[in-house]
Amino acid sequence: MKTLIICFVFALPLLAHAATETQTFPTSAGPVKITPLYHASTLIEAGGKTIYLDPAKPAKLSGLPKADLILITDIHGDHMDPDSMKEISKPGTEILAPPAVVQTVTTAKPIPNGETKTWQAWTIEAIPAYNIKRGPEPGKLYHDKGRGNGYVLTYGGKRFYFSGDTEGVPEMRALKNIDVAFVCMNLPYTMPPDEAADAVKAFHPKIVIPYHYRGSDLKVFQKALESTGIEVRILNWYPEQ
Repeated sequence: MKTLIICFVFALPLLAHAATETQTFPTSAGPVKITPLYHASTLIEAGGKTIYLDPAKPAKLSGLPKADLILITDIHGDHMDPDSMKEISKPGTEILAPPAVVQTVTTAKPIPNGETKTWQAWTIEAIPAYNIKRGPEPGKLYHDKGRGNGYVLTYGGKRFYFSGDTEGVPEMRALKNIDVAFVCMNLPYTMPPDEAADAVKAFHPKIVIPYHYRGSDLKVFQKALESTGIEVRILNWYPEQ
């Protein structure tokens, strides 16, 4: 009996992770609930509809609601995972993705950089996501311009930005009226926390939430945004930690 109790107690944090990390944002159309799943994988719920952003292993998807819409940002396996997409799909599930993803996920509909689509009560804007200077070797970049998307999702007058894999590119810095920004930071593939904070200062969202941050020192990010009026929220995107 003691062994069973100990196992149960240690399991509780993992079981409760998703529920305790869910953020609820009021809008004129009703609440938007956003739950971190793992790394870039995100669950968005509003108006009886379920949206997943970049569902990919090892995010735990079992028992979660099926997707009405799946948004994919890039071709890399931590963003585009056909197995995970299949697990959460149901008849009628729609997928929007950059054209480079559509070459592999042929059931997806393309949404290239700069395009805006309406889906249900949401407006979806595809924001360029790319590297400016970082790559695996001279002359090559980890993420080429035009290949990947970030997204600005608007619902009930509130604007939510998900950066995707990117450095602090001009298109990010030029964003306007963002209520909640989810911004990546991890080396060597995107940018370090201080660069991410500098980019966030430029477009000044009301709330910023680091994601896709494995190995980054989030205290550096927080400190850089002190006294800016931008609220920094730190969520656990790596439940095994």
